[in-house]
Amino acid sequence: MAVYYIGSYDVTDPQSYDEYVKGVIPLLMKHGCEIIVADREAQKIEGASRNINLVLKFDNQEQAMAWYNDPDYQPVKGIRLSSTSNSTAVLAKAFQLPE
Repeated sequence: MAVYYIGSYDVTDPQSYDEYVKGVIPLLMKHGCEIIVADREAQKIEGASRNINLVLKFDNQEQAMAWYNDPDYQPVKGIRLSSTSNSTAVLAKAFQLPE
């Protein structure tokens, strides 16, 4: 079942964050990810908004976690963690109508 990595955070160091983007995209492609949303200008409807919002689609949870735990991703993830604040990230399963 498809899963979606949903992330939002505030960029505190734009120059470093740009390095994160350059490093993460090849790793996402390596793990078969489809980038559904990557928006720096999302419209706030309610709640606290962040300046980066993204939705990544993976074929299944194992594929998503293989990307997230990939040893090559760890230093790249460190760039994101040090260049952002107020981070939230979740994995959500694709919706299926009840039978």
